[in-house]
Amino acid sequence: MPSTTHEALLMLIRDNLSLLGERRSESFQQVMSSLAGAVVVSGDATETTPVERRADLVVLCKGENGENTLAIIVEVQLSEDPRKLATWLVYLTGVHARYRCPTLLMVVTTSPEVAAWCARPIETGHPGFVLEPLVLGPKQVPVVRDVEEVLARPEMAVLSALMHGKSDAGGAIARSFLGAAHGLVDKLGEDRATQYLDLVLLSLNEETKRTLEVDVKGGYEPQSELLRMVKAQGDAEGSLRTAAEAVLKVLGARGIVVPEDVRARVLGSEDSVELDGWLCRAAVVGDARELFTAT
Repeated sequence: MPSTTHEALLMLIRDNLSLLGERRSESFQQVMSSLAGAVVVSGDATETTPVERRADLVVLCKGENGENTLAIIVEVQLSEDPRKLATWLVYLTGVHARYRCPTLLMVVTTSPEVAAWCARPIETGHPGFVLEPLVLGPKQVPVVRDVEEVLARPEMAVLSALMHGKSDAGGAIARSFLGAAHGLVDKLGEDRATQYLDLVLLSLNEETKRTLEVDVKGGYEPQSELLRMVKAQGDAEGSLRTAAEAVLKVLGARGIVVPEDVRARVLGSEDSVELDGWLCRAAVVGDARELFTAT
């Protein structure tokens, strides 16, 4: 179930593919010249395998003669998930086989800690084949504080809010965006400008919202219908995440070791009834894997 931030990051990249160029590194400089003719294609990374693998986004760059020159797999990752390490390898090989061109994996995250985790080399066991994901995170995205810069690059301003909104810089980012609001309506249209404003305000911490007098009690409510729907999905996902973390905390408090596969299964559950059952068992089991044993 996608969260507000997950869907927002994908929407921004679709709206402005040049955001990928913020990941400036020697191995990624070729993207800056390739993105002009880039298009978003299906995220399907399946060839003939029986299990479908679908990346969040695949951007395909083409040359002057229409040939595929570069494919960029974009994955939004907001928390550590060991299962994704193997999945990313499948995405990379599947997309490379489909489009028969150089293929890169870029992981986008708003957390410095998750960014460091995503950037770790993935050992495949094959000599010379080590995947080092490119990461676009807070370190690569500037803090946008200037009204003129917001008007010139609105998607970058929203991305800056998503990356830095919870920090001390959140207030400055929001004020610059609010200062550009009328100009953004003229440039983007009311619907898109309202969506972007929603995302900026939702990305702030509660103290900053109160300072801006956007929120006094209870939480800012999105004005755009799209963001209302996505926020509702995100709230549901947040409840599941809280329940899953409660299961792990009970096990940890009792001194029970939680293997990575058990942790991944608990955090990946989308069934509130199942999680409630695991929480009850976490208080009595002697081994973490006994959570999944029917009684």
